[in-house]
Amino acid sequence: MKGFYLIVILLSALGMYGCSSNPYGDSYGVADTRTIQQVRYGVITKTEPVTIEGEGQAVGALAGAAVGGILGSKVGGGSGSDIAAIGGGVLGGYAGSKAAEGVTRRNGVNLTIKMDDTGETIAIVQEVNPNVIFQVGQRVRVNVDGKTARVVPE
Repeated sequence: MKGFYLIVILLSALGMYGCSSNPYGDSYGVADTRTIQQVRYGVITKTEPVTIEGEGQAVGALAGAAVGGILGSKVGGGSGSDIAAIGGGVLGGYAGSKAAEGVTRRNGVNLTIKMDDTGETIAIVQEVNPNVIFQVGQRVRVNVDGKTARVVPE
């Protein structure tokens, strides 16, 4: 019975880890508040759909390995149980890693922008916001904070 509760706790933790906040240009995290951002303006010259690969495979792998190990240890007895626990841990770790990757994979857009102030061309990848569709020729504001930036319509 203890194993069942451990499985439920690990899967719940994995589920919460996969949930992320809104990464669009219209949402800010607590760390973003009260920070100075450089504001630059430009025009979109190209948009490309991209896939933002999932993260969190380590947490998924650990949770999956723990669950697989527990379930595998219930098979057989003696050295057979040990082998099943190891096999269950390996398979569970692989499955957990893939599950976490799939949960955190997102649709993104690679925006190429010609900046007004310098004439340079930059590219920024951010998650797609279904409420904002960027178009070639559209004027945008680029909010820069150190090495990170977000693009929002002007």
